[in-house]
Amino acid sequence: QLQASGGGLVQSGGSLRLSCEASGFSLQYYTTGWFRQAPGKEREGVSCLSASGATTHYDDSVKGRFTISKNFNNNTIYLQMNSLKPEDTAVYFCAADSRRTSSVLCRDSNGVHYWGKGTLVTVSS
Repeated sequence: QLQASGGGLVQSGGSLRLSCEASGFSLQYYTTGWFRQAPGKEREGVSCLSASGATTHYDDSVKGRFTISKNFNNNTIYLQMNSLKPEDTAVYFCAADSRRTSSVLCRDSNGVHYWGKGTLVTVSS
């Protein structure tokens, strides 16, 4: 399973780091990603990372502000979010899948192997 944490309330321009710890399987064999869903909107891919950690994919809306990473030792992925904007407000979810590349996972997350429960990020203006 995946356990996401790190959400909270932050002012515009602030930073947060989300964590997603995997248990029961090793992330070294899985493409992983962060997704978000704002009220009244569809879920969207924010950032995805290849199994090796060598290839990243970012949505245009977060490029230059968010950084995805993986720690193989503690089987955890992270999303460092800087320069947060009110439009980043959403419930953030992590996911892991063994079949897709990072760019594909961010475009199509239907049927992924593992989803974490969401963590709420609220950015005030």
